[in-house]
Amino acid sequence: MISVPPSQSHELKQWVAEMAGVARRQDRDCFMRIYDHFMPRLCRYLSGLGAPPVVAEDLAQEAMLKLWNGAERYDPARSGLGTWLYRVARNLHIDRVRREHIWVHAQDVVDQAAEHDVQQDSLAELHAEQVRLRQCLGELSAAQARLIRMSYFEAKTHTEIAKELGMPLGTVKSHIRRAFLQLQSSMGEQR
Repeated sequence: MISVPPSQSHELKQWVAEMAGVARRQDRDCFMRIYDHFMPRLCRYLSGLGAPPVVAEDLAQEAMLKLWNGAERYDPARSGLGTWLYRVARNLHIDRVRREHIWVHAQDVVDQAAEHDVQQDSLAELHAEQVRLRQCLGELSAAQARLIRMSYFEAKTHTEIAKELGMPLGTVKSHIRRAFLQLQSSMGEQR
């Protein structure tokens, strides 16, 4: 249950009251006031962390969804609403970077193969990595492989993929996440 500590300023009390409305009644008006205030700030913050604008918007949307679904977990005695939301957004950004680590590695493999002065031993290792990645992609279903290729190799945003395939954005995100986890597991098993 969200309660307002007596020492908080009027503005902080306002945000606590808005969060209480979301937590207790899933009040959409309260949520939209929070959204309108914090959404552009979260996008700027995430862009400052290095996320491309479209990715920053996706992550900010995800942070706002977490607020909507977990408003009752917000504790104003521990932090202000802005601090809480920025922490959620930062954690989502970190999770995304960690999930994409394998793709950064795969892109490094491709970039390194393009260099002319790579030694033969290195070329053999690069080739093995590429073969392993192709093999693991082949183990995914056709739909999963398509989503992974669109997202990571064609650098399309989840929103662009959803529009192109005529799928809900949440479905695209969950399918890509499952496909990535399966691919990550397969890559790890083959090491």
